[in-house]
Amino acid sequence: MNLFAPDFDHSSDRDGYRWRGARIGPRIGGRQIGASLYELPDGERSYPFHLHHAIEEWLLVVSGEPVLRDADGERSLRAGDVVCFPTGPDGAHQVRGPGTVVIFSASAQLEATEYPDSGKVGISHPRGVFRLADAVDYWEGE
Repeated sequence: MNLFAPDFDHSSDRDGYRWRGARIGPRIGGRQIGASLYELPDGERSYPFHLHHAIEEWLLVVSGEPVLRDADGERSLRAGDVVCFPTGPDGAHQVRGPGTVVIFSASAQLEATEYPDSGKVGISHPRGVFRLADAVDYWEGE
């Protein structure tokens, strides 16, 4: 896999989230660490602002000047910059183009992804996205 000549294999056409991507991990034999390359047009975002509870992620800027939104606000990045997103609220992040970035992530059997802007949480197994406002007491229905 060459970061400068990727074979794009997935994309998003959603307004505000338009990008082309290339899955890297499976192509190079990765099992514990995943990675995807994202080509982000100007103003387009990779995913909603989010944080992970079990997975650490890293971002490497390949080209362009993407804007990173993290727990401290927004800042411009440039080619060669590397950023780590630890688990929990301090690792909240979103990247916006223009630029090409690689996002590396550890793997976990069970993962919860939180979306602070919309008050949702996503669970990997069983797969689903839920509103935090709909939370119930631990003993509800028992």
